[in-house]
Amino acid sequence: MSMSKKPTDFRYNTGPSTVPWAAVGESYTADDIMDVVSFLLQGESAAYQSALDSVKTAVKQLATLGTPPGKLSLGERVVRLEQEIDRYLGVEDSTFITNATAGFEIAFRHANLQKGDEVLIPAITFIATMAYPLAVGATVVFVDVDPVTLNMDPKDMERKITKRTKMVVPVHIGGYPVDMDPVMELARKHDILVLEDAAHAFGGTYKGRMLGTIGDFGAFSFHEVKNVTSYGEGGVLVSTMQPHPDLKKARFLGLDIGTKIENWLYDVVALEGKHGLYVGNNSSSTELQAVGLLSQMHRYDRILQERYRNVCYVNERLAGCDAVTGQPLGCEGTNPTYHLYLLQVDPAKAGADVRVLRAKLAQKGVTTIPHFAPMYRFSIMRQLGYDVDAAARSCPVAEEVFLHRFTHLPIYGLTREQLDYMANAILESIDEMQRGV
Repeated sequence: MSMSKKPTDFRYNTGPSTVPWAAVGESYTADDIMDVVSFLLQGESAAYQSALDSVKTAVKQLATLGTPPGKLSLGERVVRLEQEIDRYLGVEDSTFITNATAGFEIAFRHANLQKGDEVLIPAITFIATMAYPLAVGATVVFVDVDPVTLNMDPKDMERKITKRTKMVVPVHIGGYPVDMDPVMELARKHDILVLEDAAHAFGGTYKGRMLGTIGDFGAFSFHEVKNVTSYGEGGVLVSTMQPHPDLKKARFLGLDIGTKIENWLYDVVALEGKHGLYVGNNSSSTELQAVGLLSQMHRYDRILQERYRNVCYVNERLAGCDAVTGQPLGCEGTNPTYHLYLLQVDPAKAGADVRVLRAKLAQKGVTTIPHFAPMYRFSIMRQLGYDVDAAARSCPVAEEVFLHRFTHLPIYGLTREQLDYMANAILESIDEMQRGV
C-alpha cells in the first residue's frame, strides 16, 4: 500500500515533496486489518472460518485500491467527533482524550490544585475521581450520599466546605443526575470550581440541561463498560468557563502550533489556570477511537431507549414487592442514562440485607455487582494517613447503603426472557429471606 500524498501532521509530510517524511512510521497492512476483524467478530466454527477467509480476500483486494491513513492520532476523525459531541451536548470545544481520568486531571491542574487544598467528593464513587488530588497531596473530603440515588448530598456538602475547599466533584452515579442546583449555588457562594464526574452520564439531563455541561468542567468516559465506547478507552472533557480554557493545548502538553520559536516548528506554553499558570498533560486520542465512537453515537438514541425500556420493565416486575426499590426514573427534564440499574433492599422488610440477596442471586445464576464502595475503606487512604474511621462516621448513609442496602443489576444486552428470569430470581430470593430459608 502506498503512502498518502496529502499533508498529514504539522511535524511531517507538510506538503508534496520528493522525499516525504510520513507521520505514520509503520502503516497497517491487510493482514493487520484482518487481525482487528477477527478480534471484533470472534468465532470458531467452520462456517465462521470460511466467511473470514472470504473477508480476507476482499480486504487484500481493497488494499490494492486504497491507501493507509496519513495520521493515526489527533487527526480529521477526532475533529469530526468533537464537532459531533459539541452539537450533541450544546457546547463548544469539547476535547477527545484518553479517558475521563485524564479529563479530571486537566480540570484539577486548571484549579492549580496543590498540597493543603481540599476537594469534596461523594463517599461512594470510583478511585479515578480522587486519584489526582491524592497524587499531589491535596486533601480529599468525603461527602455523604443521598439514600435514594447514592449521589452526593448537597446538605452534607455544605457542612463540609471550609476556607481550603478548592473544588467539588459531584458524580452522576450510574448515570442518575446529581441535584446540581444546590451544588452550583454553594460553589458560587464559596468560589469553588465544580468538576462534574459525568463518566456514566453521557446523554443524561438535569432540568433540561445536559449532564456534564452544568459545572465548570465535565468529563465523560467511553471505557468499554460504558453505554457507548471508543474501542475500549476514551473520554471527553468540556468546560463552560469564561474565558474558555484552552483544552486542546492542555491535552497535548501545551504545544502551540500557531506560533514558533526561532528555527523550530512550534512553541510550548503554560496554560492559564484559575490561580496561575499550569502545565498540560499528554492525553492525546487516536483516529481509530474517534471512528469507533462516532459509529456508536449514530445509534445512541436507540441504545438509551432500550436501556430505558429494560429498566421500566424490571421496575414494573418488582413493583409489588415493598422489600426492594428499583432504579429511580427521574422526572420531566431530568433523565438518567441508565448506565447501571440500582437495586435497593429494605433489610427490615426483606428479613435480611443485600449481602444475603446477592448470595442467593448468585446461586440462581444472576450476577450483581455493587459497583462502588466508600472510598475511605481502601488501603490507600490509611497508607496516606487518613483517619478512615472518622471518615466513616462522617458518612453514615454511605456506610448503611454499602453494607446493607444496594447493589447493581445488569440491564443491557438482555432478552425479555433474561429480564424475566432476573426479576423472578429477585422475588423468589426475597420470599426465601422473609421465610428465613
